[in-house]
Amino acid sequence: MAVPALARQDADDPAPLEHAPSPRSWGRAFGDIRKAVDQRELWGHLGWQDIKQRYRRSVIGPLWITISMAVTAAALGGLYSQLFGQPIGTFMPYVTVGFMIWYFISACVLEGTETFIANEGLIRFLPAPLMIYVFRTVWRQILFFAHNVVVYVIVLAIFFGQLDQPYRMVNVVPGTDGEPGILHPGLSWWALLAIPAFIVIVINGMWVTLLFGIISARFRDIPPVVGSFMQLFFTMTPIIWTTDLLQGGAPGSIKAIIEQLAKLNPFYHFIEIFRAPLVGQVQSWTHWAVVGVITVVGWSLALIALRNYRSRVAYWV
Repeated sequence: MAVPALARQDADDPAPLEHAPSPRSWGRAFGDIRKAVDQRELWGHLGWQDIKQRYRRSVIGPLWITISMAVTAAALGGLYSQLFGQPIGTFMPYVTVGFMIWYFISACVLEGTETFIANEGLIRFLPAPLMIYVFRTVWRQILFFAHNVVVYVIVLAIFFGQLDQPYRMVNVVPGTDGEPGILHPGLSWWALLAIPAFIVIVINGMWVTLLFGIISARFRDIPPVVGSFMQLFFTMTPIIWTTDLLQGGAPGSIKAIIEQLAKLNPFYHFIEIFRAPLVGQVQSWTHWAVVGVITVVGWSLALIALRNYRSRVAYWV
């Protein structure tokens, strides 16, 4: 019995790829993250090489990171403690920790915009997961941060006597009838909260690097725009000034308005969850709530961008 021509043709044709995942699929997006995690030796080595390359011909090498941080904290901490009339023993650690975490956050944002642009050659010719370059950038900033921790240890050793007991950043709130400022509890075992706080900040640094990196690869105007806004946020964020100075302001006054603007600043909440435990200050769980919401929303946007545009980054750069 002869086999119909249509049947023979169907038998000879290869089976269709019915289960081939779309380039815009969650499976590919999460697969990119899993592969990058598995290749941690690669991005870990690249992060170390970035630091070695930057200080390749330097005599003291990466110690310049620590020295730069120490000089900045000492100069601004000493200056603003006199301008604001605050005791240097509590204000210097406050400024030091503020600079430590601000450097990490701002570097994740600023260098995050350049993540894929700076790795153009590798992205074009190395078949590697896109998240490798995100991990490389964040890991490099963690190494920088580790160098800056040395400055905090030194400052803590010098001013520990002022921090291990209850203290006030402002003895008398300006504009009031001698009303005392906020009484901070001083250093205690609550300082260990800085560890999970830093982990949360690192997790946020990853989505910031990923999201801003993808957007900047498509629109090259984003890096300078972000740089300008970061300078503005540095001024508006309580790093070299404290919100204790704003206490006691009448409703509708300039102080009250600035205090409300500070609370609307997302960087303020990230800095406070890390800084408050390390300098023995009063902690508000509102900061953790705000950071939690930002983490969920930020990673949702970053994963959507990774799902939809990961295959286009190589063409954009």
